[in-house]
Amino acid sequence: MKHFFSLLFTCCLTLAINAQAQPKNTILNLDIETVVDGKAVGWTLFGNEKFTAVVDSTIVHGGKYSLSISNDSDVANFRAWNFTLPANYEGKRIKLSGYLKTENVTTGFAGLWMRIDPSIDFDNMQNKGIKGTNDWQKFEITLQMNPQETTQIVLGGLLVGKGKIWIDDLEIHIDRKELKNAKIFEKEKLPADLDTEFAQGSAIADFTPNATQLEHLKTLGLIWGFLKYHHPAIAKGNYNWDFELFRITPKILAAKTATERDMALLEWIKKLGEVKEGKPETFKPDEVKIKPDLDWLTQSGFSAELQNQLLKIKNADRSNKHYYIDFYAGVKNPIFQNENAYDDREYPDAGYRLLSLYRYWNMIQYYFPYKNLIEEDWKNVLQEFIPKAIAAKDKTDYTLTMLELIARIHDTHANIWGGNKILSDFWGKNYTAYKVKFIEEQAVVIDYYDETLAKENPLQKGDVILKVNDKEVTQIVKDLLKRTPASNYPTQLRDIGPKLLRSNDSLVTVTYQRNNEILTHTIKTYPRSKMNFNNAAESTEHSFKWLDQDILYIHNGDLKKNELPEIGKQMQKAKAVIIDDRNYPSDFPIFELSKLLLPQRNLFVKFSNSSLKTPGLFTYFGEGTYVGSNNSDYFKGKVIILVDETTQSSAEYHAMAYRTAPNATVMGSTTAGADGNVSSIKLPGGIMTMISGIGVYYPDGKETQRIGIVPDIVVKPTIEGFNKGKDEVLEKALAFIRKD
Repeated sequence: MKHFFSLLFTCCLTLAINAQAQPKNTILNLDIETVVDGKAVGWTLFGNEKFTAVVDSTIVHGGKYSLSISNDSDVANFRAWNFTLPANYEGKRIKLSGYLKTENVTTGFAGLWMRIDPSIDFDNMQNKGIKGTNDWQKFEITLQMNPQETTQIVLGGLLVGKGKIWIDDLEIHIDRKELKNAKIFEKEKLPADLDTEFAQGSAIADFTPNATQLEHLKTLGLIWGFLKYHHPAIAKGNYNWDFELFRITPKILAAKTATERDMALLEWIKKLGEVKEGKPETFKPDEVKIKPDLDWLTQSGFSAELQNQLLKIKNADRSNKHYYIDFYAGVKNPIFQNENAYDDREYPDAGYRLLSLYRYWNMIQYYFPYKNLIEEDWKNVLQEFIPKAIAAKDKTDYTLTMLELIARIHDTHANIWGGNKILSDFWGKNYTAYKVKFIEEQAVVIDYYDETLAKENPLQKGDVILKVNDKEVTQIVKDLLKRTPASNYPTQLRDIGPKLLRSNDSLVTVTYQRNNEILTHTIKTYPRSKMNFNNAAESTEHSFKWLDQDILYIHNGDLKKNELPEIGKQMQKAKAVIIDDRNYPSDFPIFELSKLLLPQRNLFVKFSNSSLKTPGLFTYFGEGTYVGSNNSDYFKGKVIILVDETTQSSAEYHAMAYRTAPNATVMGSTTAGADGNVSSIKLPGGIMTMISGIGVYYPDGKETQRIGIVPDIVVKPTIEGFNKGKDEVLEKALAFIRKD
């Protein structure tokens, strides 16, 4: 978990290159000058969609265009522009250079980034910590190459926290040669790479399945995924397993009985070749977190011959290499490699829609470390979604079906990411000028996206929204829950709030309560291009300050490692320290700050992951992670850690560490409940999602996923407190300190 932010950010951007030769007519749009319909060709976005990211034609370094990212919200996260190089190249060193301009970068940093996958080398300029307002400057990143192991090279620019960045005129040099003169590295093509029969379509037309076909399709989904991750021939890359699905599906649909179905499956499996029996992995009972869910192999009523064949494959000898799955070095979260997103089609045909369901379902079945927390039989979810996937009538229906499926794993890291246009249009292209947050489970206007536009409309801070376009907010929430992936209900409300007033119309009608009066008004909506999202003033404050004379306050989202020596000096004067973790860390100060808080090394976390040899088996790996060191001069006063639903992932991980301080108290409300480095998943239609890729637990095995960091003292903000300008969680912390 060391360098967690770097790992999380880069895992989110894994988009494997399938072709190793640079395609003809490839546009290397690193100078941002090829723009079509307002979009920079070849460039995509990743990260929090509350950040504004556009192609800019007013502020440029050279030419007509640059890329920009801005954010003035309190969302402690990041957004990045990313570009995937079209090929793998021979060489020892690769250098990315480019020009950056920044404005009011105050709570995080800005930079270029580049990554060679899988886990070969990475830099995002986090250590340079570019902040504040700076005119155009040239920066560069140099990485060590390993062409034989490389699956892709991705690069771009990013903004973490508040402020604005412009990116322009990027260049790539390999061993001092311009990219256009670099030599393509040619990997040996495997049979899976050479199979292109169904590249243009599955040849499976839309159909309405009967009950027998639905049952047979469920069986096919189970067995297709089981073979994908268990059969050695597939692991070697001997088969394009997507296209094998399209070859077998017509035979399964044609089967009138279970006997005919089993015969078709058995014939298909036998063509893969014989397998050798392997030696099973053995673990002590206390090392096992989740056992493989494979009872269905013997409990589904398969023919004896099919069942025996499947059991042979279950017990087959498997190597530590697999065409479709790997693990990041050290962290061990899965890399779902050689998975084609088929992003040339927004509305995949019926076969590809089934593929999307089967691919995702089996990734969760075998490689999601929190499958045990889904709280329903995952096999029943497969059966439920087969008719939904087949019946999806257009691109929007298909995308929403997949979003609903993704929401069923209850993981805040899981959503449809990457600026999906279909989904963005569904939520609404236009925005009102108001920020909405749920307080006491009511939708409250808490701030303005654009104060100038807000003055054109009647809503005010503190107004409680009751209806939107004559629909009760409670009903809107109920309708959106199934399409809001999150680990728990408070986090779902957190993510629904910003969507509540989005619309594709120019006006929305809002009924709201102000004090004791119920009012209804029509308010304007605006496209993002008309909104001044980035209107924050630059701050020069440190990440720490004094509250009264003896209470030191630390904002964990702003904290930088280089501030820790000064913070250590200030702590000697303090009665108590408050660490505000209601944010996302822009640095990774967890180990340095913990040394100031702890008298000795403390084990604060342990992890689980799956394996290639036994898919679906999750075991604890390693000893876990320690923080602190022998330090008789540690801080002996009270340590208060503030959390809420914005405390997510790395922030939750920090809270777990700080909580081990002798006099620590966690105060606030339910956190996001999504911990662990993320793994990206690509689905047909260009859908990109993620999962929490490793299990993260307290040393005693207690869960953090979905539950989050449970406060010792629960304090929830109130509407009354908000209207009075109070930070009730912070006030409670101060009262708790002063009571002694």
